[in-house]
Amino acid sequence: MTKGSGNADAGVPVPLLDVVGGNRPLREAILEAIAKVIDSGRFLHGPECRELERLVAQRCNVPFAVSCASGSDALLLAMMAMGIGTGDEVIVPSFTFFATASCVWRVGARPVFVDIDPATFNLDPHKIEAAITSATKAVIPVHLFGQCAAMDHINRLAWQYDMHVVEDAAQAIGASYRGRPAGSWGAVGCFSFYPTKNLGGMGDGGILTTADPAMAERLSLFAAHGMEPRYYHQVVGINSRLDSMQAAVLCVKMALLDQWNQARQRNANRYHELFAAAGLDERVKLPTAGPAQNHVWNQYTIRVPAGQRDAIRAHLAEAKIGTEIYYPVPLHLQHCFRPLGYKRGSLPETEAAADEVLSLPVHPELTETQQAAVVDRVTGYFTHRARVAA
Repeated sequence: MTKGSGNADAGVPVPLLDVVGGNRPLREAILEAIAKVIDSGRFLHGPECRELERLVAQRCNVPFAVSCASGSDALLLAMMAMGIGTGDEVIVPSFTFFATASCVWRVGARPVFVDIDPATFNLDPHKIEAAITSATKAVIPVHLFGQCAAMDHINRLAWQYDMHVVEDAAQAIGASYRGRPAGSWGAVGCFSFYPTKNLGGMGDGGILTTADPAMAERLSLFAAHGMEPRYYHQVVGINSRLDSMQAAVLCVKMALLDQWNQARQRNANRYHELFAAAGLDERVKLPTAGPAQNHVWNQYTIRVPAGQRDAIRAHLAEAKIGTEIYYPVPLHLQHCFRPLGYKRGSLPETEAAADEVLSLPVHPELTETQQAAVVDRVTGYFTHRARVAA
């Protein structure tokens, strides 16, 4: 491959994700696990669900895990179980997936958006305190792209101001901060098993973690229509069950989570090396992992010069290299949240990130040749641009 040519890589397609490739080696084991569920007839609340809860609780070093229908439901259930509602405020980032804020809105509370640390894309802990009011009941730090938020700082603020902490760990299963797993820092941790996650199912799925037995009971209650015993409803809950087939698939995959996360870490390190060798670390801003972080790289997200992202993305697409923008419109500027009164300029770091970020393939199935093709193609973009400018 010719360094910087931008053409030699045209025959090396690089998908953003390879869900099929990731599942292929496990096909027989997955089919066998699904067959057992079919033969048992226990499609809901089967032993596979209990086993998955045990495995996740063990992984997160907490005594309890409660399965549910999705990561979005996990966040909503946390709000419901904590009694958060009308008149309450919850601090959230704006640079995140919609579910982080929609769970707050759906229980009648007010999302209060706080800016991010531009180096990590996570909530800036130094900006949280200014957003706290007498109505603040909780904060939802997001472990974005596989890297934990600064949980020690956030937990100190939560203790000082009597706030609940709900970890949005949808992208961070297996990650840790200061040696402590994601999902063990807050009152509740929320995980997603959407197929593109580091531990992905074959459909929707989610789970909640907690160290509090009373909270675990409330989460389970709210996830089952508030019903206990059967047909006797203690609270108004929702129907949010993880089916046994999804749990069976996830139990098979759980054994490979460390291997997959390590492959993502190797791919991230290789990108760092390739970009530096090509001199591109001076043209694009590479993502970083803090010294106390075990980053599991659900996404590898670079920042490109303002106004050039779409052109770089199109240049990569011409070579069949997949990319994505997570996230093009910050939540505080979404139409549905206009009543909250935010405007462009309200969260400058969040808005700058939304204009500059581009996520590259980093999945475990990615080959060295494919990664070299990605970097070579990006190099080609800047080489061509320099020639045109000259």
